This record gives sequence, C-alpha cells and structure tokens, in this order.
Amino acid sequence: MQNFTFFAPTYFAFGKGEEAKAGELVKRFGGSKVLIHFGGGSVVKSGLLDRVKKSLDAMAIPYVELGGVMPNPRSGLVYQGIELCRKENIDFILAVGGGSTIDSAKAIAAGTVYDGDFWDFYQGKPVTKALPIGTILTIAAAGSEGSPDSVITHEDGMIKRGASGEAFRPKFSILNPELTQTLPAYQTSCGITDIIAHLYERYLTNTKDVEVTDRLIESLILTMKNEAPKVMANLNDYEARANIMWAGMVAHNNIVGVGRSQDWTSHQIEHELSALYDCAHGAGLAVTMPAVFTYNLQHDVMRFAQIAVRVWGCQMDFANPERTAKEGIEALRNFLISIGMPKNFEELGAKEEDIEKLAYTCCYGRGNEGGRIGGFVSLEQKDVEAIYKLMVF
Repeated sequence: MQNFTFFAPTYFAFGKGEEAKAGELVKRFGGSKVLIHFGGGSVVKSGLLDRVKKSLDAMAIPYVELGGVMPNPRSGLVYQGIELCRKENIDFILAVGGGSTIDSAKAIAAGTVYDGDFWDFYQGKPVTKALPIGTILTIAAAGSEGSPDSVITHEDGMIKRGASGEAFRPKFSILNPELTQTLPAYQTSCGITDIIAHLYERYLTNTKDVEVTDRLIESLILTMKNEAPKVMANLNDYEARANIMWAGMVAHNNIVGVGRSQDWTSHQIEHELSALYDCAHGAGLAVTMPAVFTYNLQHDVMRFAQIAVRVWGCQMDFANPERTAKEGIEALRNFLISIGMPKNFEELGAKEEDIEKLAYTCCYGRGNEGGRIGGFVSLEQKDVEAIYKLMVF
C-alpha cells in the first residue's frame, strides 16, 4: 500500500425531507448571498426548487437563480454563471440536481475567484481556490456531491475534460433518496453504471497488498449488483434508492481509492463518446468498460479473475485463470445489459468511421505527453483505436 493523505470534510445530511435544512446549512457554512444552480424541468415541476427557496427565505438569505444545466455540462453556462456571481457578489453556490449540475457549479465556483479563463483548470491547472459549494442531490451517479472532481464540455470543439482540487469538495451535501424516485429507469441505470465504473477504475491497480480497499470496492459493486434489480423492478423502492445513493458517494469521494494507483482509462475513452455524440455518460461507460477490460486482460489476469470470483460468482479455474477473468467481464457486461444499458456502438449512437478521430482526440487532445492514457496499462493511439473497435459489435 502506498503512503497517502485523506481529508474529506463534506457534511452530509441524509434522508427524507433533509432539503428543508438547505438555508440552515448555507448559513452554517458562511453563505450570505447564494447562486442557486440547477438544470430545469424536474427540479421545478417536483416543487424542490420552491422548497429550497423557502428554506433560504426562512434564514433571510438572498439568492439568484441560474438554471439550464444540460447533461455533459457546457462551458457557455459556466461563463454565464461566473459573470452573474461577480455581478451579484455571490459568496456561496448551491447546486440542486445531479452530477452535471454539481460539476457546473464547481466550475463556476473556481472561475469566479480566478483572474484567467476557468478552462485553465480543465487543461491541468490545479484548483486551489473556489467559492464554497453546497449540493442537493437528485441523481445517484457521478459522486460529485462528495468528490474533489468536476467534468465540463467546452463548446468550442465539444471537448470534454476534467479538473480536480480539494477546493471543489462541497461544504455540505443533502442526500434525500426520495428525490431520486422520479427518475426514469434509463437514467437510474446510467447512474448505477457510473457508480460501478468509479469502483472498477480504482480496483484496476498496479499496487500490491491493498486488501482493505479491494474488499471495500467489491462490497460496493455487490451492493449495486443486489440493489439494481430491486430498483429496476420498483422505481419507488426507497431502501434500494438509499443504498445506491450512499454507495455512489462512497464510490467517488476516494476513500476506496487511497493508497493505490488508479486507472481511469474507461472514463478517458468514454468522455470522447459523450462529447461527440452527447450520449449519457453511464451508457457510454457500459459499452466502454467491457472493451477496455478485455483489451487489458493480459496485463494482470489474476486481478480480473479475483473480482470475477468475489463479485460475479465465477468459479476459479486455477489451471486457466484467464477463462475465469473473461467470465467475470462477460458477467459485468450481461448485468449492465440486463438493467437496460446499450451493448455496442450502434445502440449507443456512435459511428465506426469516427474511431480514428475519437482515439486521436483521446490521446492528444488533453495535453498528454507522448499521447498516452491509462493508469493500469499505458495505452497509445493504436491501442485506443483497437478498444473502440471492440465496442462496434
């Protein structure tokens, strides 16, 4: 296990009706004028936005609204938010929505207090300062409610990139599983897939003797395996929604990733798909992960075989562990298909003729030295092209 430091100070308010505490928590964490940042329809139609404003009014906290966040959040709205925060002297941002809304809020928070272009942070500049952020989560998926990470799509070229920094960790996050019960089955499945991907990205490590975090990751994937069929059978299953929501946060605040190298190949490759085709991130990951794992299998067959046995119930073939490893990858793929995720390029809406472009942008479009990606296996453009080709069928 590697040396590490870990500090995750986000205050969590979990359970039914906790959004009523929004005003109290904003005040507790120093907010005196708030930007309420949100997406659109569901937050308004459900009455959640009105409840949040009522809570702020009760604490005499003034606010300004900025809606319109889209999936794969766009740079244009970030620039608009930065301008609005500066004009209105905003000192706290409250994100009401899913990962896209929270990621957009983080970008606005960093850009407001920065003299340059906020996109610098998504080109590799460390995030060291940002306005304080609070979140009210409506989709269990990205884990942004507890993480130091954010992903934005720049509309000039539709380039999707991530930024990270401890200043991005929310001061508080309100997690009410009831708020996810209105999600359609497809969005629910996409969220579950994203959570599983966050866990696999940490599981695929070159660090030895990390049994504690191995077991934590395995238990969280088992939770997804057990709870996903329940929620797909009954979208109003509060207990299943609750387990998935908390697992999503734990999967990505990095408590299961400390002390070990991590991968993130699947995310890097998928980001090109959702940037170019505007597909749901989770759907893209469902097609990407099995292809990446199949291509990288020989790097560490026993790591794939271990999770096949411990999570997917495969029988270890000690004479041929590769067979066990492949069974585990296929079990993951079949599970994702069973909850409504796409299985190939065609179902995702991707095009085979774009593979060379996708691979080039993935390897060279993010300032990578030498054009390589991946933390588990170092991959160059020809490898990424081969992985995309595995997704075609």
